Amino acid sequence: MESETSARTDVDNKREISAADKVWSECLTIIRNNVNSQSYKTWFEPIAPINFDGNQLVVRVPSQFFYEWLEEHYYSLISKSLTDIVGTTIKLIYTIEPEKSITFEENRPVQVPTIPSVSQSQTITSINNVHQLPPFQSYLNPRYLFDNFIKGDSNQLARAAALAVANNPGGTSFNPLMIYGGVGLGKTHLIQAIGNHALINKKAQRTIYVSSEKFTIEFVDAIQSDKISEFSNFYRSMDLLIVDDIQFFTGKEKTQDSFFHTFNALHQLGKQIILSSDRPPKELKGLDERLISRFQWGLTADIQPPDLETRIAILKRKSEDDGIELPQDVIEFIAINVTSNIRELEGCLISLLAKSSLENKEINIDLARDVLKIVVGEIKTHISIEEIQRVVCEYYDIAEDLIRAKTRKQEIVNARQIAMYLSKELTNSSLKTIGLHFGGRDHSTVIHAYQTVEDQMAGDVKFRTHIQQIKKKIELVGR
Repeated sequence: MESETSARTDVDNKREISAADKVWSECLTIIRNNVNSQSYKTWFEPIAPINFDGNQLVVRVPSQFFYEWLEEHYYSLISKSLTDIVGTTIKLIYTIEPEKSITFEENRPVQVPTIPSVSQSQTITSINNVHQLPPFQSYLNPRYLFDNFIKGDSNQLARAAALAVANNPGGTSFNPLMIYGGVGLGKTHLIQAIGNHALINKKAQRTIYVSSEKFTIEFVDAIQSDKISEFSNFYRSMDLLIVDDIQFFTGKEKTQDSFFHTFNALHQLGKQIILSSDRPPKELKGLDERLISRFQWGLTADIQPPDLETRIAILKRKSEDDGIELPQDVIEFIAINVTSNIRELEGCLISLLAKSSLENKEINIDLARDVLKIVVGEIKTHISIEEIQRVVCEYYDIAEDLIRAKTRKQEIVNARQIAMYLSKELTNSSLKTIGLHFGGRDHSTVIHAYQTVEDQMAGDVKFRTHIQQIKKKIELVGR
């Protein structure tokens, strides 16, 4: 049985190699027609195809320098040739002949931790022996943890992917993992939580967090002190590299080039790369096409502004962490009025606590209103779904419990749909939350009710007047 299995494995391997040979041979035919004979002989004849699985082609090159030269000067040609041959975009993976791989030198870069020298006989994989490397500062904020990152619909995918990567850096298909979203939505918290989790649970020992600005400054310092090699070696020695706000690499061509090669070296070694940005890769204007292509290799997940329930949860958690017990109506009032980002939400809470302490005032809606007028300007009325239900039922002279009941009487259904419509119009509650307030109904029921009322308002002037009257009553009650 073992011999049969071995035989099948040999056949499979030969089939993979044969497929790789075929694809690369056809690719070389195109390349040969687009470069001079000397360049072809120097840079393409030494390349050996290893395997092709339909999605990626693995080739072997003589050295790290050889690989970087190809990526620098022939990336577009190779990429286009492979696409023409296969018919779709595929990933090209390089392996490097061990005896010719990159080595470290004695000199040290400026402003980055040192790396000991490595002999010519050692390969780049010797980086994995982290016990030989000295400790360095990770620049991770110990307060940024998964435990205090509030999960909600707006960040569910990003958080799940981040946790998966933190538990198995470099071992998932999420490499790189890019988290993007607007200012103050928790991107930095989440990407640093990955690093902290990986270090605490010993999933990755050499972990560093760096902003794109700091990376650029260190790179410029390395150029000025003629220590580019040491700068590169340091970042290429990481198990987990976290780079924040990569949109600030735009326009910095030399920095992009350095990061491109660092990215490639880490990815080839199966090390984890985490990135954050204020927009998705395809919208990063001013970045090298090669970088954007690599940013899209793994998973790109966005973080949206938090919904009302998540904002309430954030305020509760933050006040508990500060040892303050806030009234529920104050929490809801702040959450309703601060919708843009988490940073502003926390800023309002800090301002409220400071005003209460400095002026010795009780924390209530009035004090919260004073603070929010300064911080966010216009304040929304504090209207609850229950208040909307009460006013609608009063207007149509029906019992409030009926609007939440299962009855299908037409007059009850109409009132229920109007109340759902106004709940969506006048509150920041999610469709799911609105449905729960109406007897646990599904969000699709709320959507249907909203559309039904919209359509009826468009074609019935009298009905539209009724809705406006009810809305005015609700807004007056909410002041």
